[in-house]
Amino acid sequence: MKLLKSSLLASAAGFAAVAGAQAADLPVKKAVPIEFVRVCSAYGAGFFYIPGTETCIRLSGRARFEMAYQPSYARSSLGNAGDTTGYRGLARINVDARTQTAYGTLRAFTRLEFASRTGAVGGLRSGTQERIGNAFAATGQDQNGRVQQFVSTEKAFIQFAGLTAGRASSFFDFYAHDFELSGATGGSDLASTNLLAYTSKLGDGGLSATVSLEDPSFRRNTIYSQESTTVGAPSRVLIGTSALGVPTFGTVDVSQRNRMPDFVGVLRYDAAWGSAQLSAAVKELNTSNINGSPIVVGVNNGFGANALGTTAGPTSDYGWAVQGGVKINMPFIAPGDTLYLQGAYGEGATLYTGYSSYNGSYASRVSTISAAPFDPYMSDATLNPFTGKLELSTSFTAVASFLHYWSPEWRSALFGSYGEMAFARGAREANALAYAGSGFAGNTSSSNFVGAPGTRSFALSPTLRDTYQFVVGSSLIWSPVKDLDIGVEGFYTKVGLQNGRVVDQYNNGLTTAAQINAGAAVRTVTSADIYQVRMRIQRDF
Repeated sequence: MKLLKSSLLASAAGFAAVAGAQAADLPVKKAVPIEFVRVCSAYGAGFFYIPGTETCIRLSGRARFEMAYQPSYARSSLGNAGDTTGYRGLARINVDARTQTAYGTLRAFTRLEFASRTGAVGGLRSGTQERIGNAFAATGQDQNGRVQQFVSTEKAFIQFAGLTAGRASSFFDFYAHDFELSGATGGSDLASTNLLAYTSKLGDGGLSATVSLEDPSFRRNTIYSQESTTVGAPSRVLIGTSALGVPTFGTVDVSQRNRMPDFVGVLRYDAAWGSAQLSAAVKELNTSNINGSPIVVGVNNGFGANALGTTAGPTSDYGWAVQGGVKINMPFIAPGDTLYLQGAYGEGATLYTGYSSYNGSYASRVSTISAAPFDPYMSDATLNPFTGKLELSTSFTAVASFLHYWSPEWRSALFGSYGEMAFARGAREANALAYAGSGFAGNTSSSNFVGAPGTRSFALSPTLRDTYQFVVGSSLIWSPVKDLDIGVEGFYTKVGLQNGRVVDQYNNGLTTAAQINAGAAVRTVTSADIYQVRMRIQRDF
């Protein structure tokens, strides 16, 4: 037995020696070194180096739930006029990549947003986003006009040596509803547009200047059309008279085309006390050719005035806007306290002054009020049917907003704005003469002119009336831990006529122009007001 055991051990030792000798002859495969993620401290917290590069990247995002309540003036068969509540879930993904170069920091930033929202209240279902192709509505019987899925390339820009190129916030903006949940006040706030801009520091202080070429598509609030609100919107224009002196009208497509970028210039000053900014913008307004083959002659318009006739080519004009704002840090009240003051004025540029429905821009008539007694008209311009010339509207807004920290966990904002809008003198009358025969149904959203100037029905029409807007509101937000906000906001909105009265479009039944002119009793209003309450829970990471 001992002999057998010794033989086995000797054999095993021999095999091990042979195997070791053979293994020594084989090439050795080295393990791939592990490159651990390195923290990048050059650009603040959250950045790390992309392995194998000198580029620092930060990934972040947001999750949000919102619910809003807003009374409705009517439970109507018109779309979603009876909705009083709305809901939204929103997701945001940010990617920020930066590389240090001999010319400074090279940065690329992208932000994608996705949302599911329902109801017609307060922009939770947004006509604005649907009109520019960001939101896609459901088509079910109970979902049509109430349910939307929203996808947006919110940001995608490159910054390098003073250059900004891509999809970014408009450089024209300053306050941009920084302290509001709903963004209900007047004032410009274009969070996303396509632009090419250059910014330069002026001296060693905090002064800088920016010149920006910006996509005109997102700053147009329409040229008013009497016949349509979609692409191919026709507007009447005089092309001659018959042998009997009767005016002969053709039509012009007033839906605008991209011809010139918007030109934006900004002077900004940043200091320890806060910031100040002066912005200016110039934009083109244009129409298409007159349909058919009009004859260009001097004509009598049939109403006692001489007109020059119109041209076969397109007409264009230039709108403009200026805005000034100041941001004042107030740590002497409480750390983080801030006051914004801002004002803007423009011609043919309502989306630069911010005189618009916060959930309904890019339309000739729209209201933030569900089933409102009347909808304010907000077009940048009208087309004079007798001269073929564009006539620009004017608008201004003024806004103030104050943020106060009661404690590091609790803060409140108080905000308010006032604005006015006026159409060119004679715009109502000129368009009414061209459309004097159109009818009127008091409870339809297609209500337009209701007869010739001087009639009762015309006097009570809401079309192209000068209006004002007033907004005031406040919020309370609790942040129990870093990057978590639980808040509620309430605000009051009033929209009114600068003069006169209009027919209540929801409370008069089917009322015709003839009945109004015959003295039919109709309910009229001078203004409409509403309040909204919105709740938000938001986590940033």
